Amino acid sequence: MPVKSATKKRLIELGVEEAAAHKLATDRNMADIKKMSPDEVAAELNVSKDSQVHQDVMRIIADQGSRRRAAKKSRKLTIRAKAIDEYDRPELSIRFNPLNHVMVPHQELVGAANISEDEQYHVEAEALAPWQLEVMDEETGVARLAKELLPKVLITDPAVQVIKEAAEAEDMAMLAADPDHRPLAAGWIADRVLKVVRRSPTAGTAVAYRLIVEGS
Repeated sequence: MPVKSATKKRLIELGVEEAAAHKLATDRNMADIKKMSPDEVAAELNVSKDSQVHQDVMRIIADQGSRRRAAKKSRKLTIRAKAIDEYDRPELSIRFNPLNHVMVPHQELVGAANISEDEQYHVEAEALAPWQLEVMDEETGVARLAKELLPKVLITDPAVQVIKEAAEAEDMAMLAADPDHRPLAAGWIADRVLKVVRRSPTAGTAVAYRLIVEGS
C-alpha cells in the first residue's frame, strides 16, 4: 500500500516520529487518522497503549480534533461579528482580491480542492506530463511526481491565500449541508500544484505550474 507523502510530512511537522508517521500515513490521510481509536493506533504502530510513542500520537490526534472544533466555533462567531461590521461599518467588508488585478495572471489549483490523493496524483500527472516528472520512489518503490523540481510559491502568497479561503468557505458550506461530507484536512493546500495562465496580446497564452510550499 502507498505511503501518502503529504500526510506523512504533516504528521512529522506535528511532532510524530518519522517511523510512526510512515506507518500511519500508509493508505491514509489526516481525516482517516483522526478517526482511529487508541487500539487501532497501537495495532498499526505495533506498540502498547502505555508506550510514549502511542501517547504522543494520541495527544496529537486529540489536539487536531480540538483545533477543528475550535475553528468551527470561532468561524460562527466571526460570521456574526462580520454581519455586525457590515451593518455598522460597510467599509470593513471591502477587501482587495489580488486575482482581480489586471496585472495578476489567472491562477487555479490543478484539480478540485477536496480531492483524494489518488485523484490528485492522476490530474497532476496529466497536467505535468510534458515535463516527465513521474519517477519511482526509492523508499516505497511506488511511482510519484517529482514536484519538488517545480518553481515554488509560498502558502502565504496573497493569491494562494485567496484560493485557499475560497475553497475552505465552499467546503464549510458543503459540510453544513451534509454532515457526512468529508472536510478538508489540516494543511491540505501544501504540496498542491498551482496552474498559472499568463495572457499577452503579443505573445499569446503561456501556462506554467508552481508547487505550493509552507516554507522556503
